Order: sequence, then C-alpha cells, then structure tokens
Amino acid sequence: MATTRTAHTKWEGNLLEGKGVVSFDSSGIGAQPVSWPSRAEQANGKTSPEELIAAAHSSCFSMALAHGLAGAGNPPTRLETKADVTFQPGTGITGIHLTVRGEVPGLDEQGFQSAAEDAKKNCPVSQALTGTTITLTAELA
Repeated sequence: MATTRTAHTKWEGNLLEGKGVVSFDSSGIGAQPVSWPSRAEQANGKTSPEELIAAAHSSCFSMALAHGLAGAGNPPTRLETKADVTFQPGTGITGIHLTVRGEVPGLDEQGFQSAAEDAKKNCPVSQALTGTTITLTAELA
C-alpha cells in the first residue's frame, strides 16, 4: 500500500532577508526555522533543504542496507550513516556523500562494501536523486 508523507513551509519576505518555517505534518514532530543564510552560510540553529535531504537520505540508506544485509543472512547489529549534501549557491546541489560504518557479525569487508553499494543504488531516496552524484564510503567497525 502506498503512503504519502506531508510537510509544508510558510515563507515571509524575499530570498535573502526572508525566513520560513518548515512543519512536519505527517509525523507531527514539530516545525523548524529555515532561511537563506542557514542554507548558504552558517546554520545558526536553522535547517535547510539540504539538511532535510541529508536526513532523508541517511535514514533511507540505513533502512535499505539493513534490509539487504538481513535478506542475505547477515543482519546488522548496528549501522551509523552520515549524509553530506553539498550546496553551491548559484549552481545547486553538487553532490551527496554517504559514509556508513557497520557492525555485521559474520560479514567481511568486501561483502559489506557490496551490500552498501547495492543500498546506495536502490534506496528510494537515492533513486529519487539520480540527477545528483552520490558517492559512498563504507567500512565495518
């Protein structure tokens, strides 16, 4: 069964001096401030579209990797994934780098690398972002 998740943003003002609030409607986890300076300069307690993409990508990748490992008979004990989304003002998102460190009993480094590459290629967020270069560093703990 398909699911739909919803968020919305209220924005006031122009791009450079304006500000907004993004609300997480489906989960009800609250709202976060967003602004151009938080996107193009320092976060200063505000989020950005790129940080939201990083959160989505790191969690989706972790789920896909956990599923793939378990399906191959090597369920992970722990996975820690970081997504770095690079934004260049005037150009846009120029790349995403995923870094994962995992504890997977009974799996060697090559098997983990292969599973991580498969998860990078096949997680729904990676597939949605196919126009962006996505790189990966994977290692066992």
